[in-house]
Amino acid sequence: MPDVAIAAPNDAAADAGAQVARAGGSAVDAALAAALVTMVNEVGIVSLSSGGFVTVQPRDGRPPYTVDGWMDMPGRDRRPVRGGTWDVSTEYGGGVDITIGPGSAAVHGSLAAFGEAHRRDGALPWRELVAPALDVASGGFRLGSASRYYLDHVHDDIFGWDDESRAAVHGPHGEVTTEPVVLPDLVTSLALIAQEGPSALHTGDLAMMITDDVLGRGGILGPADLASYRPVVRPSLLTRVGAWTLATTPPPSVGGVVVAAMLRLLDGRPRHGWDADDVAHLVVVERAVLGHRHLVLDHSADLSRDAQAFLDLVDHDRRGVLESGSTAHVSAADSAGGACSVTVSSGYGAGMIAKGTGIWLNNCLGEQELNPRGLHRLLPGRRLLSNMAPTVGHHDDGTVLAIGSPGADRITTAVAQVLAGFVNGGLPLAEAIAHPRVHVHRAGRADEVVKVETDLTMYYGGVAATIAGCDGHLVAAADPRRDGAVRLVRG
Repeated sequence: MPDVAIAAPNDAAADAGAQVARAGGSAVDAALAAALVTMVNEVGIVSLSSGGFVTVQPRDGRPPYTVDGWMDMPGRDRRPVRGGTWDVSTEYGGGVDITIGPGSAAVHGSLAAFGEAHRRDGALPWRELVAPALDVASGGFRLGSASRYYLDHVHDDIFGWDDESRAAVHGPHGEVTTEPVVLPDLVTSLALIAQEGPSALHTGDLAMMITDDVLGRGGILGPADLASYRPVVRPSLLTRVGAWTLATTPPPSVGGVVVAAMLRLLDGRPRHGWDADDVAHLVVVERAVLGHRHLVLDHSADLSRDAQAFLDLVDHDRRGVLESGSTAHVSAADSAGGACSVTVSSGYGAGMIAKGTGIWLNNCLGEQELNPRGLHRLLPGRRLLSNMAPTVGHHDDGTVLAIGSPGADRITTAVAQVLAGFVNGGLPLAEAIAHPRVHVHRAGRADEVVKVETDLTMYYGGVAATIAGCDGHLVAAADPRRDGAVRLVRG
């Protein structure tokens, strides 16, 4: 049994990864088991109705790959939307406008991606990966600090309009509950998923309950959307930084492109532990890359083409580029040379639990920053945009790394800054994660704001990273900005 390092959003998720690792599971098994627990107990942050990406460095030396399980546009069974969405404004994250309701639910794909990664590089039966999540749901769970922080802002506006959702997250006086959350229907759903595999969320009784409820309440997510969904396996986007080959998400995730461009443009910085000159250069890099993203990549009709053109420009004319314009993450690495990085999201949440399932539905059609063409404007089956950038790395000496972060448009700046501090700056991994961050908000616009972190806050992400050294040394580090937890399992 190989040694495994796990970094996850909470203790129960980290324990799940450790349980699976002790049973002989690979880094892929451990990461997926931990991520499944977050889909249960990170209420408001992520759920089984989520999309995500899994980036894997296989143990056997095969090239790294990314499984795209991100959201599809629904509408194959399209019916006229009958008041299926509405907008809310919240002070969360400094103020954001969100579209919610049944019409905001996109086609989920996380579990389909998990199934594909497990088929390729898992070592244990699927049911053993689901077992810890089933145990957590069966016993009930208290909300963690990340869930409570988010729900304190939105428990009424987003999670209070649906009766079952309101009852689950509220106490007797309308406050966010401090009691264990128990959802018997979720236990039943997880038991089906353990027995039938990820397909349970796309075909069969469970999928039908989800689509019947969504369509019945005016949404557009139908049975043909779920049945037609397929995860897509792509070669990861590679970037060379020092002695590391880093592999991250390729298009249609824009997040990996942004991380790759930032790391290339940082040009070996920080050189002195993020001194003032390094930070000033970082701001210039963020402004250039995020500005190009907002102006070009977010509106591209061919993201693969335009992303490659941008990276080519970065490689050939760095100076020219610089002078122009709700999520959960798990990382695992093992001593056999395997690494797995998983990022999943349900958006801000549609606010509803699909009747009979215990599953909170996503609102990824209602994440306005990821739908620049507007609500319901994409063709059915088209992948939505994503900020996600789960990344794995392979050092020339054989050491492997897995890293990623939640945090909406701060994902890319968080991951790039931590990797730069660790690889370029020589900071220990935990120190690189805990270092204050900079984020250029609304880059390239007239209302651009350079946000500098003074007190650590989850607004700037929640990086989780693991390393398995060629000498058997394990490192796991979780962000102090969230209730991150780590486990080291020795074979």
